[in-house]
Amino acid sequence: MAPQKGNLMTFREDVRVLDCTIRDGGLCNDFRFTDDFVRDLYQTNLATGTDYMEFGYKASVDLFKPEDFGKWKFCNDEDIYDIVGDNDTNMKISVMADVGRTDYKRDIRERSNSPVDLVRVATYVKTIPAAIDMIEHCAKMGYETTCNVMAVTQARREDLLEALELLGKSPIHTVYIVDSYGSLYPEEIRDISDMYLEKMDKYGKQVGIHAHNNMQLAFANTITACANGVSMLDATMNGMGRGAGNCMMEQLMTFLRNPKYQLPPVLRFVEQHMDKLREEGVKWGYDTPYLLTGYMDMHPRTAIAFTKDNRHDYANYFANLGHE
Repeated sequence: MAPQKGNLMTFREDVRVLDCTIRDGGLCNDFRFTDDFVRDLYQTNLATGTDYMEFGYKASVDLFKPEDFGKWKFCNDEDIYDIVGDNDTNMKISVMADVGRTDYKRDIRERSNSPVDLVRVATYVKTIPAAIDMIEHCAKMGYETTCNVMAVTQARREDLLEALELLGKSPIHTVYIVDSYGSLYPEEIRDISDMYLEKMDKYGKQVGIHAHNNMQLAFANTITACANGVSMLDATMNGMGRGAGNCMMEQLMTFLRNPKYQLPPVLRFVEQHMDKLREEGVKWGYDTPYLLTGYMDMHPRTAIAFTKDNRHDYANYFANLGHE
């Protein structure tokens, strides 16, 4: 077991907060955020003390039609520059690159010619070798790199341990625990974070967490991981994210003991922007069908469809989940 770095009341200098509202929230509206929304979010994160702001994906235009999505599905450097200028601040800019969905050799250029500081590689355990190729390429290009190992509840422990060993030997900075289906309880988060921390401490790497709120445990799981020694914490404004969403930034700001993090800018942003998105018909957040897919440790795609259809036959949906 890795040595515990603190508890729920401890101030830790190594904790970093990453806002992924545009990236995970973009899955709710096909990344069609206005420039005013993104600029206000950028300014809010600066005022909040957020350490990283993630703009979206580096998706390949060969796989996804640009006309079907907003520009943050592709995160062209020029579009980011339009928002952040030279980003002469302490906050770093992040993008996510999915294994198999990013032409990283073509679309991720030298760090010295980009506004991006951090490339987060997203992978399943079975595609770790391809992820490491991406990590090594981005590191050579001058970027900080992290890896989001998705759907850890679906992976065999032996395979996950081997994946962590390979990542530890790579030029990665941080490896993320990702509760993709929102199915983990805090007790399980403690066990998994122990495993990650033990492996990453061996190689001098950090551990992060990206939680989903299917069972209304995203915040609980995030702060449990933090208390156990996890350093990188993902959150989104009002929890906006795929399906049930993520750990709410406003919740996280009430928890962190570092005085550099400020709650009021987050509250103002939620007040000015997030309710408006809901009024416009964008849907996210805890709902019964997401609870059920979390409980069953299943991808929420059927729950998303159920919610879009405004269905309420929860018992029937649950009875058929095992056959979806």
